[in-house]
Amino acid sequence: MDLEKVGSFSLHNGGGFVAKIQFKYLEDGAWKYSKKGSDITLGVTKKADPGEYGVPNGVPTRLKVFVVAGYDNLANQQFIYDKSYSETANYLITGTTLNNKLGLIESK
Repeated sequence: MDLEKVGSFSLHNGGGFVAKIQFKYLEDGAWKYSKKGSDITLGVTKKADPGEYGVPNGVPTRLKVFVVAGYDNLANQQFIYDKSYSETANYLITGTTLNNKLGLIESK
């Protein structure tokens, strides 16, 4: 099965905590983590281009949400990051620092 391609990811923070976008990506047969983005506070949506976080073009990529002073969350879905695509994988995180849920809203 071919993975869907996206050019960006977005995260809406509906949780009672501060979150940061990060990516987990597959390069040369090994999973790696990108650098972390800036703070995303309650009620804020941030769109991110994985390439700006150090993710190489054309690799399988998953959204990771770094939860400040809490449990991080890794998306179940995997996409191919392709900087030429306009599609965005939109996610929502809710809950608390120690009990949060991350879900894909849509990819379009």
